[in-house]
Order: sequence, then C-alpha cells, then structure tokens
Amino acid sequence: MPAAEEGYLARLVARVRAELGEDLVGVYAGGSWALGDYEPGRSDLDVAVVTRDRLPHFRLAALAMALRHDTLPCPARGLELVVYPVAAVRSPSTTPGFDLNLNTGAGLPERIDFEPVPGEAHWFAIDRSILAENGVALHGPPARDVFAVFSRELLSPVLAEALRRGGTAAPAVLNACRTLRFVADGVWESKRGAAAWMLARGEERVLVEAALRVRAGQEESLDPAAVERFIGRVLAQLEA
Repeated sequence: MPAAEEGYLARLVARVRAELGEDLVGVYAGGSWALGDYEPGRSDLDVAVVTRDRLPHFRLAALAMALRHDTLPCPARGLELVVYPVAAVRSPSTTPGFDLNLNTGAGLPERIDFEPVPGEAHWFAIDRSILAENGVALHGPPARDVFAVFSRELLSPVLAEALRRGGTAAPAVLNACRTLRFVADGVWESKRGAAAWMLARGEERVLVEAALRVRAGQEESLDPAAVERFIGRVLAQLEA
C-alpha cells in the first residue's frame, strides 16, 4: 500500500483515539483500500469509526474538526469517514445508523452530516456489508467481530436503490457488475475485479470493456441507452 496513505491513516487513528479515548471501539478501512483496488490520486479513503455509545454532537463536531483536510491533509482524493455506535453495526440493519458522516479532501466537497441526506441512505448498509467481509482493522478488534454480515436477501432492496440512483456513466456499470457478483456468490469484489468476473463469464463484454476504458481515461463516455438496459436487467435479477 502507498506509504503516504499508510502514514496518513496512522495519524488519523491517533487523532481519533485522542478525541474519543475510552469511547472508541475501533477504526476500520473499507472501500477500495479494503478490496485491494486503491488508486493513488483517483480513489477516496473510506474509514469507519465505531464507538461504544452514541456521542453528543459537540464531540462529533470536535472530531470532524480534528480530521478536516485543512487540519490533517489527506493524500487521497478525499476522506469519507463515518462514525457509528457499536449497536448500529452489530445487527444487519439497512438503516443508515450513523452519528457522523464526514467528507473532506482536495477532491471532495466538504460535508459534515449528523443525519442522512435524502437519496443517500442506501450507501451506509452497503459500506457496512463490505466492512463485515473485508474491513481492515486500523485500531481495535477485527472487523468481522464488530460488523454484522448481511444476507443477500436483506441487502437486495438497498442494492437496487443504489442502482436506480446511479445514473448512466461508467461507475454505474461497474457498480452493477459488483452488485451481480455479490448477488451471485455473496462476495464483495472491487469494481475492476467484478468487471473481470463479468468478462470471464462472457457477459456484457462490449459495455463492460467500454466502462473500463472510460475509467482509465481512454474513452469519454458510454451509450446511456445501453447502460439503462444493463441496469434494468440487473434490477430484474435483484427483484427475482
């Protein structure tokens, strides 16, 4: 893993521990870092902080101030950090469940949310499912001992909502590939890994290869109608 990001995560953990003390259960990396698909300059760092109980807003705000990009510069495109009380992550609930959602970094609009923004609630259950299977413990017990595993049946409506709101650009195609991989085998892959899985099956080769080229900057855009048809087929599988 890149040294700059490793050093940053160590400093982030130190600040979280200083702010939360005995109220801290653990700090976990998810997303592309956990799935082995982190790309310097392109990827975000996804971090979950788990606390023993719900914290008051003034303590959460102090934590956010300690971790903002202008206070602790993030070498990635940005930091997406979510604080959960442990009770919210030990059961496989599809509710957002967080106390703080912080986005900060040179490539991200800064946000400090204490409640879910309409239209975004689905992402938190998906992120926790990835953490349960693949999360990297930066501090505290292993992720599998903290985060509940989600069944495919429970998560399917949330995955469908993410697809409906995903648009028609290349990330939507790659997210649909990842969704199909999870629905088929209960396995979370990186987006590129899921695309390779699709290509190995000989499915949607033209569209998936085009999405990978767009991701790599080798092509500008995809045919929106083709993306819509593909997303529709994935949604039909989820509903079935």
